[in-house]
Amino acid sequence: MLKDIITDVAGKQVYEFVSKYVDVENNTTQVLMTSTKFNVDKLENNKFNNIVNLKKINDVIRINKFIKAINKKLPLDGLYIGCVETYLLRRIRILKKYPPVLNVLYFWFDFIFKRVFPKLPITKKIYFFITLGRNRAISKVETYGRLYSCGFKIIDETVINHLQYFVVQKVKESPIKVYPSYGFFFGMRRVGKNGKLITVYKIRTMRPYSEYLQEYIYEKNKLQEGGKIKNDIRITRWGKFLRKFWIDEIPMIYNILKGDLKLVGVRPLSQHFLSLYTHELREKRMKFKPGLIPPFYKDMPKTLEEIMESESKYLDAYEKSPFITDIKYFFAIFYNIVIKKARSH
Repeated sequence: MLKDIITDVAGKQVYEFVSKYVDVENNTTQVLMTSTKFNVDKLENNKFNNIVNLKKINDVIRINKFIKAINKKLPLDGLYIGCVETYLLRRIRILKKYPPVLNVLYFWFDFIFKRVFPKLPITKKIYFFITLGRNRAISKVETYGRLYSCGFKIIDETVINHLQYFVVQKVKESPIKVYPSYGFFFGMRRVGKNGKLITVYKIRTMRPYSEYLQEYIYEKNKLQEGGKIKNDIRITRWGKFLRKFWIDEIPMIYNILKGDLKLVGVRPLSQHFLSLYTHELREKRMKFKPGLIPPFYKDMPKTLEEIMESESKYLDAYEKSPFITDIKYFFAIFYNIVIKKARSH
């Protein structure tokens, strides 16, 4: 029986978690223990409503192609249950396994070789040649970002036996190509003047695939004071420092030179974040070019409603007197930042 197999391989807790969502004995549920896309491709089309894979995705060579293959085998609303050893869980395991000092040295070697090497063009081929992609270090954010980018949505998650188990639901077909950002500099798709999508450039402060998780993080944590997502796990430690002093926004000067942004103006927002605004303000925003320095730092609003009120007030004034309004806002913002020490969170 599949119940006994799952229990023997992964444990009773895993079986109980899986059985909350699927009947493993039903012939519309397929249970796998594979890290190869080939075994997924072999599955009969239009047969399974649920796929459970007991093999952690750290051992999958081409993770996105593997997830896309699962997506292809499932109907809309079908469930995929899998697991991953996240970067954090991996760190805990290594530090517990080895004696002090040695454990830290081993952890940093593991981090550089299995986390950094696969991301760099120069070392990527060397890494995959030596390891064949097995036991890769991957963060929870990157894992979930890959799942969302390939057409899935998180339904539930839990940690069992030092592995992160997830239940995801197919909400759309996988796109032909996924374009994650890995580099030090990266471009974000934002809504510009007249609703045109523009690419805004920044220094990376978030983990790879973070751009696909904005809806998930918002639904999970909502907004904190200042209108940003609360406890955003996508942001790295050094990313918080860069954001605090606006260092990450330096590349946006290129957007000003290019003509996508002006110096003072409302923030260029993602389509998801813009959808949280009222219809009236969305329409008003799209009449004007967004800016690098937002009116936020003049009024220092705390809630989303206050942010919308602040932006609406700025746009009304800008529509009547563009140059004078931007001059007034620039010096008011300069005063708040330099004298009152206003900071980004």
